[in-house]
Amino acid sequence: MSNPNPTDADAAQVIAKARRLMLGVMGATFLAVAVVVGIIGYRLFRSGGSATTPTAPVAAILPAGAKVLSTAVGDGHIVLTVQVNGATELRTFDLKTLKPLGRLRLEPK
Repeated sequence: MSNPNPTDADAAQVIAKARRLMLGVMGATFLAVAVVVGIIGYRLFRSGGSATTPTAPVAAILPAGAKVLSTAVGDGHIVLTVQVNGATELRTFDLKTLKPLGRLRLEPK
């Protein structure tokens, strides 16, 4: 039969096993934290600037008498609805650079 009182050798083995398990858990935790910090750092470094970065003023040249009816923002674009001499135009600009991307003229019959 086994001895009901643990010996010092048995206790030392249990303590050594607990230490190995604790070191493994601490190592995995450290690795997980390092991965999260690395991902956050990478995203911040590669973000390419922030919305608070000042940019040079940009002006969209509209014909004389043109009237802006509405604006819309979505999918990296800004769309202006402009009325020019009775015809409606949709002018599209890139959201980051504000460069013109296209123009669609809607004329009445």
